[in-house]
Amino acid sequence: MTTSCPGPLGFNTRSASRRDFLRRAGGGFGAVALASILDGEGLLGAGAGIANPLAPRAPHFSGKAKRIIFLFMSGGPSHVDLFDPKPELIRLAGQPIPESFGSFKTRRAVAKNKLLPPCRPFSPKGKCGMEVSSFLPNIAECVDDICLLRGCYGDSVTHPESVYLMNNGSILMGKPSLGAWAAYGLGTENQSMPAFVVMPDPAGWVKGGAPAWSNGFLPAAYQGTILRGGESPILNLAPPPSVSAGQQSATVGLINQLNRESLRSGDHDSELSARIAAYELAFRMQSHAPELLEISGETPATRALYGLNDSVTSDFGLRCLLARRMIERGVRFVQLYCGDTNGWDGHEDVAGNHAKLCAQSDRPIAALLKDLKSRGLLDSTLLIWGGEFGRMPMSEGSNGRDHNPHGFCMWLAGGGVRGGQVIGSTDDLGLRAQSERTHAHDLHATILHLLGMDHTRLTYRHNGREERLTDVAGEIIAKAVA
Repeated sequence: MTTSCPGPLGFNTRSASRRDFLRRAGGGFGAVALASILDGEGLLGAGAGIANPLAPRAPHFSGKAKRIIFLFMSGGPSHVDLFDPKPELIRLAGQPIPESFGSFKTRRAVAKNKLLPPCRPFSPKGKCGMEVSSFLPNIAECVDDICLLRGCYGDSVTHPESVYLMNNGSILMGKPSLGAWAAYGLGTENQSMPAFVVMPDPAGWVKGGAPAWSNGFLPAAYQGTILRGGESPILNLAPPPSVSAGQQSATVGLINQLNRESLRSGDHDSELSARIAAYELAFRMQSHAPELLEISGETPATRALYGLNDSVTSDFGLRCLLARRMIERGVRFVQLYCGDTNGWDGHEDVAGNHAKLCAQSDRPIAALLKDLKSRGLLDSTLLIWGGEFGRMPMSEGSNGRDHNPHGFCMWLAGGGVRGGQVIGSTDDLGLRAQSERTHAHDLHATILHLLGMDHTRLTYRHNGREERLTDVAGEIIAKAVA
C-alpha cells in the first residue's frame, strides 16, 4: 500500500510506501525527544522568549582561573629589548646577520640592516633569576609570579592579521575573539555587568580595530563592551534628566515585549535576542556601572600604587585599577590595550618608543599584579601580557626594528599558572622561536584549559562546521599549568 505525497504546490509528486514515510518522519520524533531533554536541562528557550545568553555556566572541569585580564601591548613590543636577553646580539652588534640565519634571499634583503644590540641591560630578578630589561623595573619585582613564554610565534608579518590571530585565533577577520569565547563558554558572574569589557587606548585604537573584540559568528550578546576614557566611559549610560526611572523601566519593558513578539516560537535571531538582552543589561548597568567607575573610595596607598598621581602613569594606571574593580564585580573577561594606533611599533628609535610606553605601563601592570595578590584574587584571575608579534634583531634604518612574527615573548600570571619559570626560547639572535615553540593556538588552548574548558569541546556550529577558537590545532602548554 502506498500513500500520496503532495509537493510544495499541492500536487502529487510521487507515491511513497508506509515504510518510506515512517523512515522520513522518524527524524521528527528524534527532534521532539531532543527538545524535551534540552528543556529539562534548561537549555531551550521558552516560547517566544530567550534563555539568558550570559547566565553563568559550569566549565567542562574545575579550572583555577575564573576570570581573565588581557594586557595587550598594541604594535608589537620588542622581546630582545624587554624579556629575551641575547649576549650574541651584543657580540655581533653592527655586523650583518650571519649566513647561518635564514636563506640567501633573506640575508640579501637585510644585508644593509646590521644587528642592533638590546637598548637596555638585562639582569636576573627574583628567586627564580629570570632576566628582565631595566626598561621594566616594576614588573621585574614580580617575576616569581610570572610564567614567561620565550618561544612564541605567529603566522603574519602585518599588524591587523597578527592582531586577529592573537585575539581571534585566525589571521582572517570575522572570527570570534578570545573574550567572546570565554563569555560564550562561561557566561558572567554579574548579570548587571557585561561579561566581556574592552578598554582601548584613548590615544587611538589598535590596528585592525573592533573585529579584534568581535563576537564573530557567535551570538551578538558575546561581543566586547567598550569602556572609553574621559568623562563618559560608557556612552549613553545616564538617562536624560527629564526621564524618570519608572518611565524608563516602562519603556524598556515595552520595547522588549515587542521584540519578543517578533521572535516566533522556535526561531533564533541572534541580533534581536542580543538586543533584548542588551536593553535589559543597559538598564541594570545604570545602577551598577557608576559605582564601578567611582574610585574616590580607593585608599591613597592604592592610588599611589597604580600611579594615579603621576601624569605619565595615570591614564593606564586608572584602566588597570578599573580592571581590578571589574573582576571583583564578576566581569568574566577584561582586555586593556596599551599603545595608540602605532603603539609599540618601533620602526624608528625603538629605544625612545619603548622608553615612553614602558614608563606608561610598567608601574600600573606591576601594581595590578601586586594588588590582585594582596586581595587574594590572583589565584583565580589569569593575567596575560603580550602583543601581536615581536621585533627583529636587525636594525631598521639606524635605530629601529621591524616586525618579527617568527619569535617573541608573552607571559602569564595567576589563575593556575606556575610562576617563576621560563618556557621556550628563540635562537641566539632572537630571530626565530627555537625550543618549546608556542603558537597562538597553543596559548589559546592553555588559556581555555585554565578556565576549565576543553578547547576541542568548546565549539559552535557555523556553516555546517563545528568551529572552535583553536581551529584544528592547539596543544596545552603543560609546563605552564600549576
